[in-house]
Amino acid sequence: MPAPEGGVWLVTGAQASGKSTVAELLASSFERGVHVRGGQFYRWVTSGWTHFDDADQDEARRLLDLRYRLSAQVADEYAAAGFTSVVQDNIYGDDVVRWLAGLCCSSRRLVVLDPAVHIVAERDADRVAATGKVAYVNGFTPEANVSSLRSTPRDLGLWLDTSAQSPEETVAEILDRHAEALVESSKREA
Repeated sequence: MPAPEGGVWLVTGAQASGKSTVAELLASSFERGVHVRGGQFYRWVTSGWTHFDDADQDEARRLLDLRYRLSAQVADEYAAAGFTSVVQDNIYGDDVVRWLAGLCCSSRRLVVLDPAVHIVAERDADRVAATGKVAYVNGFTPEANVSSLRSTPRDLGLWLDTSAQSPEETVAEILDRHAEALVESSKREA
């Protein structure tokens, strides 16, 4: 059975797990799909954004919450207009639960890309070589990122070990197993 059109999908995973590529392919598989890149919300700020490696952790948390709210609001608006919204971001642990609970859209799906740590490191090295994009700096490592990801409740959504999959194979599996990605309202409460 094909995945239903409409609703909101959240695709998360460690940095260099393939979120951008998978989310773009997934969104493109729908008749009316949109790919919302959560990281863009801080990139649009021209000055004053605070990250977690900055001294003011309270401000960093406040701005991260803003980024997450904005991506949920945009996804909801697109879904209300008849699009299938696929949001891709680094959202982990209880933040995933809060993000899903904050959506207005009733059809919500979660996909967690969870390749092995050594695969994340290899993909990151390949990405640095190809694009110059560096995800792991200042002592932040693939191991730490995967550990944060795995603080996400395992009973939520569809978790995929994509270590041996191409992005196309990952999307095919997501579409085949779309029912497993559906998050029931009782599991969304923060």
